[in-house]
Amino acid sequence: MSTAARLRAAGVGAGDEVIVPAFGNAEVAEAVIATGALPVFVDIDPSTYCVDAAEVEAAVGPRTAALVAVHRFGRLADMPRLWDIGRRRGLLVLEQGESEAPHAEVEERRAHATYLDGRLRGVRTPECGAGHTYQQYVVRVLGNGRPDRDAFARAVRAKGVECRVPVKTPVHRMPAFRRDVCLPETERAADETLALPVNASLTKREMQRIVSACNALGGLLQPAF
Repeated sequence: MSTAARLRAAGVGAGDEVIVPAFGNAEVAEAVIATGALPVFVDIDPSTYCVDAAEVEAAVGPRTAALVAVHRFGRLADMPRLWDIGRRRGLLVLEQGESEAPHAEVEERRAHATYLDGRLRGVRTPECGAGHTYQQYVVRVLGNGRPDRDAFARAVRAKGVECRVPVKTPVHRMPAFRRDVCLPETERAADETLALPVNASLTKREMQRIVSACNALGGLLQPAF
């Protein structure tokens, strides 16, 4: 059942508010709009890229009917705390997950992530966290935000390493959903994050190329002060 259908089935509709993440694609916000309700964007936990439970709690108001937690990049949202908020505040709590891969594939991705964790310099590697499945291996390119991250990405691609910006524009900055809210962790993540290859089919030589390409740039990007 779709997110919009689940919200409608619970009676969520016009006049209600639904708490959603702004870091990601617009799919969840669109589902809320489809019910007639209003999406309320909250900031993320920078270690998981999922909604921050404390920010969710602070955003609950008299019209809040539900919240939608989205698991991101293979990390799980803090569901025990979110369920607790739901129970205490009388909210519907929905989860939106990512497609599950076979166990062997997940274990291979974890092995590749461990290899990268131990060798990459000049970027901040992901926090592993319990149960991380590494749907994407997302690093932070520290420095002066988006210009440095984009320059880093171009240089890595020039060395034959595929990489992608996982979230180019937070949803609350998209024209259809623009809100005048301050979500510093969401915006920082959108400016700094880069997804490097971690798929199970990578060879050892390809893994070495990723490390070599990234580490060659490590000293070129200086943190902003």
